[in-house]
Amino acid sequence: MDDIVAGRNPVREALRAGRPLHKILMAPRLEGRVIGEILALARSQGIPVQRVDRPVLDKMAGSRHQGVVALAAARSYAELEDLLSLAREKQEHPFLIMLDQVEDPHNLGAILRSAEAAGAHGLIIPRRRTAGLTTAVARAAAGALEYVPVARVTNLSQAIARLKTEGIWVIGAEGDGTREAFATDFTIPLVLVLGSEGRGLSPLVRSHCDFTVRLPLRGRINSLNVAAAAAVLMYEVIRQRYCCPV
Repeated sequence: MDDIVAGRNPVREALRAGRPLHKILMAPRLEGRVIGEILALARSQGIPVQRVDRPVLDKMAGSRHQGVVALAAARSYAELEDLLSLAREKQEHPFLIMLDQVEDPHNLGAILRSAEAAGAHGLIIPRRRTAGLTTAVARAAAGALEYVPVARVTNLSQAIARLKTEGIWVIGAEGDGTREAFATDFTIPLVLVLGSEGRGLSPLVRSHCDFTVRLPLRGRINSLNVAAAAAVLMYEVIRQRYCCPV
């Protein structure tokens, strides 16, 4: 599925129709009635608008973009409540994954694939500063995007507060986490929170975690790729819940 919508009127109509968009790219200093409508609609729907140079748009959409390109989602987003409902339907403790500013689409796709294999009830991502559900993510997920609901929220801290009202423990993953992951009880209702490839968890999100965990590293490299770390942690959840509890 094509994830590019190019041109002022096509982007405006996509917004009017409520098509899932995760970002709009716009050339600098554009003005006019249609541009004003696009900006207003994007603001009301919480869709970020990023100003970029025209050569960037040319490379993405050829010469007919009129200074405006939207990146459309390869699949519709779920609501946070949908993820909680899925856990209830399966009569299982919630097992969710939250990503804090993970911008690489290949990492997001790989995490989706691992989440599907591990039986997670869904992913939670922020609207801004994150990879969205593009075709690149869908390809990296190798089909998992069809089975794992992804909720996109405006504010991760508010989403965490909502999850805590359901008795869900919020567990951050960091290289210097306060607890050893393999000695931590993952049979509880939980959401695993993983940070960006370079910066890790943002200070605000970390402050809302109940505690953080770390993976043991015996080699010389001091961290794992976020997708690899996510896979290890998710399979520790499986091991404890279905094979050998801590």
